[in-house]
Amino acid sequence: MDFWEMSGRAREVRALYAELEVRRDGRAWSVTELMNGFTGDVGDLAKLIGAHTGSRPGPVDLAAALGHELADCLWSVLVIADAVGVDLEHAFTTTMDDLEHHVRSQLPSA
Repeated sequence: MDFWEMSGRAREVRALYAELEVRRDGRAWSVTELMNGFTGDVGDLAKLIGAHTGSRPGPVDLAAALGHELADCLWSVLVIADAVGVDLEHAFTTTMDDLEHHVRSQLPSA
């Protein structure tokens, strides 16, 4: 699956959640609520990383749990970018180019 397919799939699932939220709460989540959900997912991921490094207990299938939580976090990033109108593919490419240039400028010349 390429980036645009992932983004489209994230939008489809977000639309389903929005429908559920409207039925349950009378309105879809705001971008602030999406961000709060993402923050919770990052906290869950942090706990699993702690289990991965041995500093805390974890689930029996840690690899599956890590994969799930990383996918949850990626979904949140894709959904939030869409909600605030950021072209994430462009932003990612530009940011990686900038970071690469910065890091290379800090390394000794070969």
